[in-house]
Amino acid sequence: MKGNGGIRCFQVLLIIGNVVIGLAGLALTAECIYFVSDQNQLYPLLNATNNVDIFAAAWIGIFTGFAFFLLSILGIIGVIKSSRRLLMAYIILMFIVYCFEAASAIVAATQRDFFTRNLFLREMLEYYQNTNPSNNDQQSKINGVTDVWNRLMLTKNCCGVNGPLDWQNYTSEFRRTHSDAEYPWPQQCCVMNGNGEPLNLALCRLGAPGYLKLQGCYDEIAGPLMRHAYGVAWFGFAILCFAFFVLLATMFYWMRIEC
Repeated sequence: MKGNGGIRCFQVLLIIGNVVIGLAGLALTAECIYFVSDQNQLYPLLNATNNVDIFAAAWIGIFTGFAFFLLSILGIIGVIKSSRRLLMAYIILMFIVYCFEAASAIVAATQRDFFTRNLFLREMLEYYQNTNPSNNDQQSKINGVTDVWNRLMLTKNCCGVNGPLDWQNYTSEFRRTHSDAEYPWPQQCCVMNGNGEPLNLALCRLGAPGYLKLQGCYDEIAGPLMRHAYGVAWFGFAILCFAFFVLLATMFYWMRIEC
């Protein structure tokens, strides 16, 4: 086989394929690191639901992305040296990493149905400014959810999940501890002036347009989470599809190498 022009061409294709896998692996790692850094600071909302699978999928993506990069180097060396042992190790390890990345991509892809309005509404009503935690873990969740909602309503000019009527139409811990006349909704739902104070607190309590934020916060929560979930999932699937054919080609090349 050595000296055969066709085999040399096949080796070049395998090397190029592994270069692509290595670069894609680094890109996947970078993307997942960006996601787990939680730039939008929404992790407390997911933590309160006891479902942080999307973050787990991203952590796996960090591992698999870097593993793809390292294995691509091993594959290139194995192809250049035409080493059956190196290529066998490459094939076995690549298959293991392949399975982990498939699991990561599947978990990320299935999170779309989890990020529903009712999920975040129920969580908000239960945890926001709850003054009766049952244990330290629940207190931590209450603090996290309350801080996230206060920040969202102040910085994103929104109120509640669907709008300010969420605080009126449903029973909540906030409603239990605040009178309807004084606090029909959190003060963060009021339109603020440059000093961070309500333009007119009385008109805000009455729900007057221009003084109360009427837009819900759901899109500000689900939007970033879904974008990251799709990024982790579909970029992962794209790498898997390409790696599948490179693996098949490597297996074929391994069988053609003389012992």
